[in-house]
Amino acid sequence: MKKVIVAIDGPAAAGKSTVAKAVAKKLGYTYIDTGAMYRAFTSYVLDKGVDPENEAECVKLIPEVSIELKPDGKVICSGKDVTRVIREPLVSGNVSYIASYKDIRLALVELQRKMAEKVSVVMDGRDIGTYVLPNADVKIFQIASVEERAKRRYIENQEKGIPCTYEDIVADVEKRDRIDSSRAFAPLKPAEDSIKLDTSNLTIEESVQAVLDIIKEKVGE
Repeated sequence: MKKVIVAIDGPAAAGKSTVAKAVAKKLGYTYIDTGAMYRAFTSYVLDKGVDPENEAECVKLIPEVSIELKPDGKVICSGKDVTRVIREPLVSGNVSYIASYKDIRLALVELQRKMAEKVSVVMDGRDIGTYVLPNADVKIFQIASVEERAKRRYIENQEKGIPCTYEDIVADVEKRDRIDSSRAFAPLKPAEDSIKLDTSNLTIEESVQAVLDIIKEKVGE
């Protein structure tokens, strides 16, 4: 059976993880949530009392950090289960700083590439198709309006019992877009050979089917 690599990129709260996870399950592929890895690193930085905006101090922590993505969806950072905490507002508000630091990205990209070496994967993030896995068989750039993305994240947080306001999430989404798109190393942008998918008016099921259709067209799965 041919090994297939699917890269799904896009801005914060575009629903990439939800869609990628469902697609991977339907196809029997391994799902790799790169955003969770940067969030885990961010949670470690915060736990250590380091300022997320201090690149030099954050980079010093690289040797201390180990990150595992479990098949059941749990995220383990240096032996600690951070599955829930990485979705809280404090982490969400600071993860783009951590993700913009070249040395941290290089360390995590190496891990991400190793994860995709031997099995078919669906990997989502900001720079999968442009930098992490530029030879991916399928590249999708998933977008949605700021308002729709904020609404989805707000509902998700409410369901998880994470305190927040819609207005705060709108501000956070806009801030993350700004940082992710303007960072010097591996910025958020669609790969030249990616297919753009706007999910603003699509349900989760419709979004998943749209991605499955694209994969089928590209690789026959």
